[in-house]
Amino acid sequence: MSPEFIEAFRLKAQHISDWIIPAMFFLFALLAMSKRVKLYESFIEGGKEGFSVFLRILPYLVAILAAIGMFRASGMMESLVDFLSPFTTPLGMPPEVLPTALMRPLSGSGSLGLASEVITAAPNSYAADLASTVYGSTDTTFYVIALYFGSVGIKKIRHAVLVGLAADLTGVVAAILICQILFAR
Repeated sequence: MSPEFIEAFRLKAQHISDWIIPAMFFLFALLAMSKRVKLYESFIEGGKEGFSVFLRILPYLVAILAAIGMFRASGMMESLVDFLSPFTTPLGMPPEVLPTALMRPLSGSGSLGLASEVITAAPNSYAADLASTVYGSTDTTFYVIALYFGSVGIKKIRHAVLVGLAADLTGVVAAILICQILFAR
């Protein structure tokens, strides 16, 4: 790819990212108003429902966070990073970002903490950009399966786990490729 194409791509991506969230918010508000939905009342009702959902899932959150804390405190995370980093570094994944990618399928808050550590250590670095992009392009697969499948009584989760982890891997690979194009310094 030519440098001109990459620069044009960067500028277009920046322009789109500046406007996409406000545009979506405005579009949804217009759509709701066209259907005569009471926006404020709906927002308040959603907040009430969100709070009750939070109270229902709190025990699951505590259990997941405790397990993740034990995983990190045991040194297993560092051992896994040490083992995998010789394979991932040549592919564009610095060792300091690897814990974020490994933790993301398990916990959103745990992976956010790890991404925040990378960003705090080197705010304007490729690693910080990649950690942010990995965080945004992957999901909390095991959390979603444990919480949502468990809440409706689904027991056969094998295929959902495989598809979820494949989607997470695809998100990590896409994050690396996009960050190589947009942020490689």
